[in-house]
Amino acid sequence: MLHKALSAVPGVEMHHEYAVQITQPLAVKRYLGALDEAETRKLLDDTFGAAVRHARTSHWGDSSNKLSWLISDLAALFPEARFVHLVRDGRKVASSYFHKLGDENYDDRSNAVLQNWYDGKSAAPPPEKPYWWPVPRRGDPMAEDFCRFDQFQRICWHWAEINRVALAALAALPLDRTLFVRLEDLTGSPALVRTLYDFLGLPFCDSDFAVFARPHNVNKPEDRLLDARQTAQFQALAGAVMAQLGYAGTPEYAVNY
Repeated sequence: MLHKALSAVPGVEMHHEYAVQITQPLAVKRYLGALDEAETRKLLDDTFGAAVRHARTSHWGDSSNKLSWLISDLAALFPEARFVHLVRDGRKVASSYFHKLGDENYDDRSNAVLQNWYDGKSAAPPPEKPYWWPVPRRGDPMAEDFCRFDQFQRICWHWAEINRVALAALAALPLDRTLFVRLEDLTGSPALVRTLYDFLGLPFCDSDFAVFARPHNVNKPEDRLLDARQTAQFQALAGAVMAQLGYAGTPEYAVNY
């Protein structure tokens, strides 16, 4: 949605998961401590830095959950960068990842390959997306249980952890560099979309809201509510973060594509 909407604004070069086969392994390695600050920032400068330096527009952006693990490094490299923390009800995210991404995220085999690499039992996997979804770090109380999780539980953990990490990293930045937005609010409020554009220093027209008012999907235009077992699993792993993000007590909603 952000890629489509902001790409239509004159003077903006907007991406979705820019250079993902570089940034996703980089982000996971950084989160797991396999890359230090200097190595991480050198790789980011070689990719994002090069793209920004050679951009022919006044604004350059990327919409990617992969960058959630790299906020402090990106903030240091790009002191004028602004960060939008756009969240969606985690139940909808977990269902979408589970039903629409399939083996692209946290399938048993790819997860085991990544875990074995992290445990020092095998070489690093190739930079393909299915392999590079993080696991709990050493010393994390969740690490032992995670090894017994099914795919859906791993997805729930990921949604909760990526938002915990993003919230902590963004809290360390000046307030004028960050904006928190819930998707459910954004799609129903032209005024909030105007706030988003103002935050990014972009011109806003009333007609710009139309792209936010329609559901967007990159794979399958279908919606599935969680079943009772999945609801319990999600609540156990992500209920606290749901409350922190303002979703406590809200019913799961259906999307009509």
